[in-house]
Amino acid sequence: MSAGKPFYKSLYFQVITGICIGILLGVLFPGKEGFAGQMKPFGDGFIKMIKMIIAPIIFCTVVVGIAKMGDMGKVGRVGLKAMLYFWTMTLIALAIGLVVVKVYEPGVGMNIDVASLDASAVAKYAGEGKKLSTIDFILNIIPNNVVDAFAKGEILQVLFFSIFFGLALSALGEKAKSVTTFIDEFGKGLFKVVHYIMYFAPLGAFGAMAYVVGVHGVATLKQLMYLMAGVYTTCLLFVFVVLFTVCRLAGFSLWRYLCFIKEEILLVLGTSSSEAALPRMMAKMELAGCNKSVVGLTLPMGYSFNLDGTCIYLTMAAIFLAQATNTPLTFGDEMYMMGILLLTSKGAAAVTGGGFITLAATLGSLHTIPVAAMAILLGVDRFMSEARAITNLIGNGVATIVVSKWEGALDMDQLQCSLSGRNEAATDSPEELLDGSTKNECKL
Repeated sequence: MSAGKPFYKSLYFQVITGICIGILLGVLFPGKEGFAGQMKPFGDGFIKMIKMIIAPIIFCTVVVGIAKMGDMGKVGRVGLKAMLYFWTMTLIALAIGLVVVKVYEPGVGMNIDVASLDASAVAKYAGEGKKLSTIDFILNIIPNNVVDAFAKGEILQVLFFSIFFGLALSALGEKAKSVTTFIDEFGKGLFKVVHYIMYFAPLGAFGAMAYVVGVHGVATLKQLMYLMAGVYTTCLLFVFVVLFTVCRLAGFSLWRYLCFIKEEILLVLGTSSSEAALPRMMAKMELAGCNKSVVGLTLPMGYSFNLDGTCIYLTMAAIFLAQATNTPLTFGDEMYMMGILLLTSKGAAAVTGGGFITLAATLGSLHTIPVAAMAILLGVDRFMSEARAITNLIGNGVATIVVSKWEGALDMDQLQCSLSGRNEAATDSPEELLDGSTKNECKL
């Protein structure tokens, strides 16, 4: 937020207001057909506006970053370092989720009879889960055609094509300079579009929150509140222990980083979609001193390969269902489940309803925990999505900074300047970051 800007004009305050009004409306006018239930289009509309801009922004950022990099070997190094970080964090997130749910035991004593559950309610997820093989996931990264990838908004497919196109422009050098310049300028226009879309963020947060509270209600969740509390607690544990340690080792403050991205966190809280904050996060990471090319590669990749919150949820949900249905699991079963989740969790963002479908795929591979037991989670899955999405967002920002530092592409002075709030460019408008003259304008 710019110096001297009234607090009520900040995105931070407006989104909080939208969330609070949405919750109040959901409590006062409950029901799917009630007034609160009719607010859903506001949330859906905002998410659709954000999704329409994500693919072209990723394309422009990645292509320009690689084209200006001039070193094809660097692209491979950044990708390899990013994947090494992602796999490490995935394993830690899965392990923490497993330990907490076994100690916490939220499902013990529920004694759910699987035969009494509505198996048809999860049939579509189980059907999609069967398609989630590792080979299919890898092949899905390659688009049928470029237009199809952009039309469907497939992040990995757009990223795949963008890397090749950026490498091609880099190889052509001066011959393609005009094309690179055009794409760079086009990207600035896209961030201006993001700026306009953000005016609707409070309305989107209001609509989404009003619908969720109004339709699902709080009273219906009492039986499963224990699991929800466990997931939220574990996500907090991951952020303030694991990511705190990572930030400390990387030389920056986790708390200052969280304050730096507070608007994006609130945006995700209100919409339950980490995608809603992706364009702003890309701009924020550049403002924090990360190289544009590293941001363009690492952050979009993280949205498919570094889903820390989702991994925590998947482990806890699977063990919770085993506890609730009194399904015995050996240590070998648990380790096998961890191995499967290391693979299936990477496809969680590749399909609609990814988290639930990934859980179905995992349970289907285990052949121990009944897939039909997932019907227990249908009522509360939406309420746990905020914890997953926020943890994913925070983790991907940290990953981008860490990989940038590993690659020697991080300006530590600018990082400290931005995180401390002394950077004049730290405004609510991400497109302003694209003007090189605004960077490093620190107050003494």
